Amino acid sequence: MATLGRSALWRRLDTTGTEHVLYDDSQGLRARGTVVSADPVPYVCQYQLLTDETWATRMFEVEAEGAGWRRRVRLERAAGRWRVTANEAGRLDQLLARAGRPGAALPGAELPEELTPATDVDLQFSPLTAMLPLRRRGLLHEPDSVPHTITAAWVLLPELTVLPSEQTYRAVGDDKVRYQSGSFAAELTVDPDGLVRHYPGLADRVG
Repeated sequence: MATLGRSALWRRLDTTGTEHVLYDDSQGLRARGTVVSADPVPYVCQYQLLTDETWATRMFEVEAEGAGWRRRVRLERAAGRWRVTANEAGRLDQLLARAGRPGAALPGAELPEELTPATDVDLQFSPLTAMLPLRRRGLLHEPDSVPHTITAAWVLLPELTVLPSEQTYRAVGDDKVRYQSGSFAAELTVDPDGLVRHYPGLADRVG
């Protein structure tokens, strides 16, 4: 497996947890990341992400694991269509119900065709994947831009359920990008490469 020459580390603000990623962004993005979280149940998540040179996602593979359970999902995008494969072991749904989150869905996408409009993948709680639409749409070169609305393949943690998600991004100057999805909105602080430095209420970059 090839080595990757850059890295970033974030500390979660809403719970005990971190995200560490190794990456290369010289021709699109190649990344390998590890997420550790204490909520809603303790788990570790590992992922690999590959885009093409335009920063459109080609492949995203993710595995989440905790005590007595493991889930895995692989997303592959080609010719405008997504292929989704998933498997699971153990009973994460029972653990989440005890933690106050009943009704956990299965990993993967029940209707993969609903992901067809999506070009980006968005891993829930991950500052790294917020970088994708910023680089792909060139928002970093628009200090005060018009809103850019996209559809993302949103991967929930720790369930690894995949859903289409409409999201809007707008550069507002001073290294800030306004993000909105549904009723949720946040103003992200990013570096010149598009990596999140501060995601209000979610994460701060610490390395």
